[in-house]
Amino acid sequence: MRRKLAAGNWKMNGTTAALSELEVLARSFPSPTVDVLICPPATLLHRAAEAVRDTGITVGGQDCHAATSGAHTGDISADMLVDAGAKAVILGHSERREDHDEQNEDVRAKARAAMDAGLKAIICVGESLEQREAANTLDIIGGQLSGSIPDQSTGENLIVAYEPIWAIGTGKVPTLNEIGEVHDFIRARLERRFGEGVGRSVRLLYGGSVKPSNATEIFGVSNVDGALVGGASLKATDFSAIVEALEKA
Repeated sequence: MRRKLAAGNWKMNGTTAALSELEVLARSFPSPTVDVLICPPATLLHRAAEAVRDTGITVGGQDCHAATSGAHTGDISADMLVDAGAKAVILGHSERREDHDEQNEDVRAKARAAMDAGLKAIICVGESLEQREAANTLDIIGGQLSGSIPDQSTGENLIVAYEPIWAIGTGKVPTLNEIGEVHDFIRARLERRFGEGVGRSVRLLYGGSVKPSNATEIFGVSNVDGALVGGASLKATDFSAIVEALEKA
């Protein structure tokens, strides 16, 4: 049985004052029946980990370097994330792929480093609006899955997040059938590559304008095991409603 996961990606948002939202969230869910993960900016990671210590919430990073150490000014290694208190890391987000020209092989190398350090790798895949309109969605997703996911992946160290690029922060959301089609496709690909046991154990998240008003119906879709939430994770009240919807799913 796959345990549900609500993950919040704060992106480049949040200073010390934002930790109060995390503290409110932790008080609201002392013993959640689903996994709850918050990925704050690196400057807050250690303090966020301390804020949720001994609660039902964990924290993660938003990216890591493929190398364990070295002359990589401004980068953060997977071991550094672990040292700061992270349990997971988001990799291959469309904003990284676009803003930093990250390719599938870059994501794969980072994921290997993350898994070797003991982190859960949340690998993001998703298509642009042009690719969807050209009916290329599944081809794009298939290529990203093949190129970005390491061979050492298991249900313990891998989470896949489907985030259609055109739905991130836009308020636009695919139909439930469109979400289900992609999630079912991802599940089938994972089972074919890793075998039924591992393929069925990997959690699949949906991301892209998830909010309290649409969370319940999204969580009812086939092979949706939770959500990777952007803007709605910045406020404890909004994210709490999404967590509650997932607990009831």
